[in-house]
Amino acid sequence: MPDLVAVIMAAGKGTRMRSKLPKVMHSLAGKPLIEHVLDVANQVGIERPFVIVGHGREAVAAKVQERAEIVVQTEQMGTGHAIMQALPYLEGAQTVLVLSGDQPLLKPESLQALLKLHQDGEACATVLTAYLDEPFGYGRVLKDGDQLVRIVEEKDATSDERLIKEINTGTYCFRGSALKDALAKISPQNAQGEYYLTDVFDIFLKQGERILTYCTEDSYEALGINSRSQLAEAEGILRERILEHWMAEGVTIVDPASTFIDTEVRLSQDVTILPFTRLLGKTKVQEDAVIGPQTTLENCEVGSGSEVTYTVAKNTKIGERCHIGPFAYLRPGTSLEADVKVGDFVEIKNSKIEAGAKVPHLSYIGDAQIGKAANIGAGTITCNYDGSSKHPTKIGDHTFIGSNTNLVAPVEVGDYAVTGAGSTITKNVPAKALAVERSQQIIKEQWHREKRNRGQK
Repeated sequence: MPDLVAVIMAAGKGTRMRSKLPKVMHSLAGKPLIEHVLDVANQVGIERPFVIVGHGREAVAAKVQERAEIVVQTEQMGTGHAIMQALPYLEGAQTVLVLSGDQPLLKPESLQALLKLHQDGEACATVLTAYLDEPFGYGRVLKDGDQLVRIVEEKDATSDERLIKEINTGTYCFRGSALKDALAKISPQNAQGEYYLTDVFDIFLKQGERILTYCTEDSYEALGINSRSQLAEAEGILRERILEHWMAEGVTIVDPASTFIDTEVRLSQDVTILPFTRLLGKTKVQEDAVIGPQTTLENCEVGSGSEVTYTVAKNTKIGERCHIGPFAYLRPGTSLEADVKVGDFVEIKNSKIEAGAKVPHLSYIGDAQIGKAANIGAGTITCNYDGSSKHPTKIGDHTFIGSNTNLVAPVEVGDYAVTGAGSTITKNVPAKALAVERSQQIIKEQWHREKRNRGQK
């Protein structure tokens, strides 16, 4: 057992969320609340925290089991009861860090400072606090210097105590052995009939133990997510943090108010993000790329110097110096090499477009491989689906596909080959060949006059 362990409480239902999802599974900046808390635990050196699950435990456990040890709280009987479920796993731990799975805005700097104060001060327990201008609903912290005297809940506070603005965030450090002994002494003798974790502080104080507090400078860290409104508030706070971080790293964000970037997105210096752009999931953008306006990229890679405008792309790789859009749709499995042009109203799915190729406009490319420097004329369609199966199309290097060509897969067009505009290609085209498939054009002169005369009879 390591000297330092963390226990994350994630068993609550979150009734006010009014959702079939467990509260900690709601998404914030691209990932569930619980993953934000796991991240901050990892950042202070805790590799596999204990996560206490209860309501919706199958979903929560499935999400975190690769990163945490699962502890089940079968009945939700309060925060103290939740920690009791983890006690058998905490034997030998000198310091126990208790976190809440619905507090995604905690910063690693604050937890590191909390741990340092706790350990340097040889405290029995240390409480993370914050100052709120409007502390209604939070437990107030009563202190004598830096020593905790009492935590009083809103409903139990006197009028003078309600004026106190320093509140309990619900994040704590405990000496492991002291926590175990105190939990054995608390009882559910309260209005809720639950075991409150905060009851251990009264026991510590009666024993003359030292309880310290560390006040975070950022009061937003105290925000717990209990409603959709609070989730939206946290989204705004975290989004602002993310944007400030990337601008400090040398990214130009023209309009932060209309730009949304998930936590796991990675951007290089001198990237430019234009208004109404969303970068989601694990998107990576290399230097000198310009993204937007009105572009959504999810789990995409964009090479240096590329421009992506008015585009939606998911699970796509875009090479260097590519020009994408406006109004392109790049679907999963798409890979574009360097210097590729994908123009307006082009949809590409599960296809590889090699260096220098162009798909300028009004085309659908699916399950295809397009060779180097190929030119795909307007209105070209790869007919990849026969009603039951998908089939591949292969287009060689330096080919020229005429406008409104239908390529009925499976089919191959060789290097330097050309297809005539309006052709429907159903057979392989050899390299350097011309393939034309059209019905003979028929012209009936004076047809309009004949039609008019027929109508008069």
